[in-house]
Amino acid sequence: MIRVLLVHDTWLMRSALAALLGREHDIEVVATPWRNAPRRARSLRTQVCVVDVECPGAAEHDNVAQLTELQDHAAGQECALLVLATASRPGLLRRASQARALGFVNKDAPPEELVRGIRRVATGKRFIDNSLAFDFLQAADIPLTPRELSVLSLAAEGASIGEIARGLHLGNGTVRNYMAAITRKTGARNRVDAIRISRVAGWL
Repeated sequence: MIRVLLVHDTWLMRSALAALLGREHDIEVVATPWRNAPRRARSLRTQVCVVDVECPGAAEHDNVAQLTELQDHAAGQECALLVLATASRPGLLRRASQARALGFVNKDAPPEELVRGIRRVATGKRFIDNSLAFDFLQAADIPLTPRELSVLSLAAEGASIGEIARGLHLGNGTVRNYMAAITRKTGARNRVDAIRISRVAGWL
């Protein structure tokens, strides 16, 4: 029996997916919202964590990283992370992959694809939905450096040039240079446009 922890903040989607997976003879599922995920991941001997990092209330990067830190349970069994993703968001796929996600299923895929993904990652094997293959190729081509992403992340939170400079221990001129490079690399018109483009791609 494959024990699955399903993490989603939308009650209707969570219950529907749990009911879908519960019909499988070899899958036992426990569903939880994000706020309870760390505690449930600790207490259950879960083999697979299925997470939707784009659902309302989910802080994408932090929640994926948080769950991967809980993969080693008291029983010593490692939990494989399977991410439900949207096509055309290569940045999100890149971050989830860096957080040791083993499986990726398109949210527009047939239900059978999710079941296949769960069974495969439960054996320790990687699973990538075919419809996300092109996005994975793009994920390797993110144009911004980690430092530029740090600058843009603070800008996206509304920080001023001076606040970004203080937060990252940089000079104001250096931050302006980073913002100019970010705007150029993303093909944006200005800082607001660069934030929009980066969010759509999933880099932020």
